[in-house]
Amino acid sequence: MTAITHIGMTVSNLDAAINWYKEALGFRIIAGPFDVKTEEGDMTRDLQGNQVKHIRNVHMSAANQVGIELFEFIVPETKGETVKKPWEPGVFHLCVVAEDGDVHGLAKKIEKTGGKIISQIWTLDEEKAYFLVYCQDPFGNILEVYSHSTEQIYANR
Repeated sequence: MTAITHIGMTVSNLDAAINWYKEALGFRIIAGPFDVKTEEGDMTRDLQGNQVKHIRNVHMSAANQVGIELFEFIVPETKGETVKKPWEPGVFHLCVVAEDGDVHGLAKKIEKTGGKIISQIWTLDEEKAYFLVYCQDPFGNILEVYSHSTEQIYANR
């Protein structure tokens, strides 16, 4: 079986994003932040394109050791707003599990720290108190907040 190690996301301000993911969601830094100026033929340009000449990035980890890698592109510059639609190909959200199942509390914390709540809180199973809500980080990335793990919510359905 394949496991998930991390998800890469682009942000417009790496330092602000590090602080936000630490404060709002409790992620911790495990490597970096790194400041990388690329050269012709190096790994970064191979992976991200020849136009990428300077990036900053950091690896952060959640409570269950699944990570996020945040990228700020300096050259070319990360700018603009996220305009990706959920029905377009590619990753469209990161799902996190609220501590003690408190979806309401985490959504309010996301909003209080500069993010947004972008859906109502939905009940998946009233008997088991399974809930979810969609939010957005201050950098335009969509976050889904679950009350319980994916395995707990969907097992034996």
